Amino acid sequence: MQAYMKSDMPYLGVSAVPLRAVCKAVFADFDYPASADWQADVIALWRGARFREERYAAIELTGIRAARPFQRMEAVALYEEMIVTGAWWDYVDAIAGQRLFAILKADPAPMKQAMLTWSRDANMWKRRSAILCQLNAKAATDLDLLYACIAPSLGSTEFFLRKAIGWALRQYARTDPAEVARYVAQHADRLSALSKREALKHIS
Repeated sequence: MQAYMKSDMPYLGVSAVPLRAVCKAVFADFDYPASADWQADVIALWRGARFREERYAAIELTGIRAARPFQRMEAVALYEEMIVTGAWWDYVDAIAGQRLFAILKADPAPMKQAMLTWSRDANMWKRRSAILCQLNAKAATDLDLLYACIAPSLGSTEFFLRKAIGWALRQYARTDPAEVARYVAQHADRLSALSKREALKHIS
């Protein structure tokens, strides 16, 4: 597992399904009076992790039922630290596609501005997160936001940004394939071959 993930941090060797089951059982009765208390536990687990699964557990803790009211702008700094210090797709994609999207739904105006800022950040993983933050939005996707978050990375040679662009477009193509085909054709000279291939994967 460590070799596959190219991880400096060692693994215990627990795969995703049993790990989530353990977390669900352990966290089932957790309750927090305030966001600060929940964030303190999450970041203590994240920073104190000696094995990668412990960081996965921290991500699971961010998604428990008791934390749903805390998916607001005050949690963005927490997720930013996890994304920047985690700096790999397994951490980043789980946070971007689920937690950042939850905040975008709860606090759309300020979160949109935050994602636009992230999309231009020097940190690749923040850029990837901004591109992927609407993966699960389906018909509720804010296309202006999606395209604005993609735009600063259109010319990037970074694999993880090219892949993210293609993935985000492919997901939206499940809702509106004609729009994605139009966008790819319009930006064909700037989109990488990887991004175009991923975006058009399920479009006849």
